[in-house]
Amino acid sequence: MSDSFSRLAAWSRLQMPRTQRALQQLPDLHGVRMAMSMHLDIKMLPLVEGLREKGAELYITTCNPTTVRNEVVDAMRDCGTEVNAWKDMPMSAYQAAIQQALAWEPTHLCEMGADFTYEIQQQQRQVPNIIASLEATGSGVNRLQGILPTYPIFNWDDLPVKEGLHNRHMVGLTTWHAFFNTTRLSLHEKKVLIVGYGTVGQGLADSARAYGGQIMVAEADPARRVQAAYDGWLTGSVEELAPLADVICTATGAHHVVPWSVLQQLKDGCFLLNSGHRQDEIEHEALDACPHETALPLVEGYTLPSGHRVYLIANGAMANLTAGEGDSLNAFDVTLAVMTTGIGHIVGEGSRASAGVYLLPQKVWQPAL
Repeated sequence: MSDSFSRLAAWSRLQMPRTQRALQQLPDLHGVRMAMSMHLDIKMLPLVEGLREKGAELYITTCNPTTVRNEVVDAMRDCGTEVNAWKDMPMSAYQAAIQQALAWEPTHLCEMGADFTYEIQQQQRQVPNIIASLEATGSGVNRLQGILPTYPIFNWDDLPVKEGLHNRHMVGLTTWHAFFNTTRLSLHEKKVLIVGYGTVGQGLADSARAYGGQIMVAEADPARRVQAAYDGWLTGSVEELAPLADVICTATGAHHVVPWSVLQQLKDGCFLLNSGHRQDEIEHEALDACPHETALPLVEGYTLPSGHRVYLIANGAMANLTAGEGDSLNAFDVTLAVMTTGIGHIVGEGSRASAGVYLLPQKVWQPAL
């Protein structure tokens, strides 16, 4: 572990007092075998260290190979955690890590994206030891629709404190920070199209406007589209608005919301980036057939059949964590403290709940604030 990483890790712990208090209040975790799927950046390290100090056995993989920091993986291993992940690991290795986590026979799951639960359901796997699970993302909650789990799953993505802080404010803010730092450009005089108007999309729109952008919103849901119009944004379909945009940012968690048919219509010099959980919200695979070259680190320039040149940030991966550092430490302290209390719930009272999907109770997470 480098000296600079050690200093940053110490600084992160110092700036996350809510998380430290929540960890101290956890019960003894000896006998708990927890499989965790999450972003492996430095802000997760205090949680892993704290769980290990409480006696939990941990198997950790990533929820997104593009956001892995290899020094974080090494630090987690140093505290006695089994970690199967590395930066940009191929999809075959990622899928194998999910399967190996289940073969490890965990008693509890802590997920960002529901990959463990989805694998159990799709493969009809028998993992009888699982007592309870925790899910952190809107993408994961959506994947759980129609699934009948054999254990209780507690959703904490829809909590007001996570929607209102992380989803609504920090993702958008840090996405544009990553855009500025990567491209050396601001949003002034640029038409910015936000695809998706959930809480992440709302934060992206507000932050982009604060940084000088002219905002448009494409949203499939009629109620959210009306909300975007009432917020003052020009609304329409992706097909209508994308050809007008200088910058397009996706925030849906859905597959190919900016498809190749739309990409071919983009204006010269348009930038593409993604803030959603999935790496394929932009159909970037189709772009690979076009002539392309690296314009800057994490900025790939593609020449479309029209002759126009477009730029893809971080290969369509989650920009704020792939091309940036994600949430500020103080903001993520709130998020991680809530996650810690959720872990306390699934090893305690929540473990006695019937099978199903529940919102994490207010009495569990509110003391962490």
